[in-house]
Amino acid sequence: MVTLVSETKLTLAKLADIAGVSTSTASRALKDNPLIKQETRSRIQALAKEHNFSINAAASRLRTQKTHVIAVILNLIDNTEQSTTDPFLLKLVGELNQALNAKGYELLLSNSFMASDDWANYFIRSQRADGIIVIGQGKSTAKIDRAAQSGIPIVVWGDAKTEAPYPIIGGDNYLGGYTATQHLLSHGAKRILFLGDSEHAEMQERHKGYAQAHKDANVPIDAQCTCAIDITSKAAYQYINERIKANGLDFDGIVCVSDMVALGALKALKERYVGIPSDVGIVGYDDISLAELMHPSLTTVRQNTQQAAIEMVTQLLNQFENKPTESQVVETTLIARRSTQHSD
Repeated sequence: MVTLVSETKLTLAKLADIAGVSTSTASRALKDNPLIKQETRSRIQALAKEHNFSINAAASRLRTQKTHVIAVILNLIDNTEQSTTDPFLLKLVGELNQALNAKGYELLLSNSFMASDDWANYFIRSQRADGIIVIGQGKSTAKIDRAAQSGIPIVVWGDAKTEAPYPIIGGDNYLGGYTATQHLLSHGAKRILFLGDSEHAEMQERHKGYAQAHKDANVPIDAQCTCAIDITSKAAYQYINERIKANGLDFDGIVCVSDMVALGALKALKERYVGIPSDVGIVGYDDISLAELMHPSLTTVRQNTQQAAIEMVTQLLNQFENKPTESQVVETTLIARRSTQHSD
């Protein structure tokens, strides 16, 4: 057995010599490369741990010109109170982190306020990250388009039916809006509000589904039923309070663009002793964990975020390897709960 002098810093070459393998094999084993037998990987990793050896990540990055970091940008719009604490955004970021870790990448979380307008230089050419995943198309795709035109690897969470020169992954927003509205109509609602901001690409599609469901059911809608508000519970709470104060209860259903919007509306109605769903039925969007815990529990539209995260990572890695990419629509399902259905 080779005895190490404590004052001597153990190099990768020395570790390889101790293990009786080549330097490249030792390097791959430490990175848990599946091309190296599991027995060899375990033995070399154990030796590294025994001698407190770790790969110099900075030096490795300089050699490979890769950071093994992916920047995830929350594409928040100006003048919004929506933040990184939004439960749906946190849920999607968590799923992305797991999907990236499974492929050997770390996640760098940022937002469109912190990042400069030039994402290519800020993240990629400065070697902060190898690629970008953008959550949300926002009201304008100018920054996303500019980044994509510079040739950097980029994937977007948004409305997957949008024509774009980069892959977009997301739920079927038209179907989600249609199904949510049809569900309320089938339970007898006649005047349904659409609560949210339909200038966003995703929300716009949901509003189209909302409008089509009314058309198919021969139920008229008017401009006053489309309510443009910030995508927060606070904005929804204030809007519903102000509307009832001004007009009375002039609606019997609400389609919300997010569960947080739905929870704000639900709170305002409950404080005014409006029956849910007997007087007003409410449907949210995203199926955050709070949706099932609220009283009454919230009917909502669930998007398969786990599937979406895996697909976004796959499409990004395909760009690293110069493989074809494509947009993908993930599963969208209505989850019916007590905010639209009476207790038995």
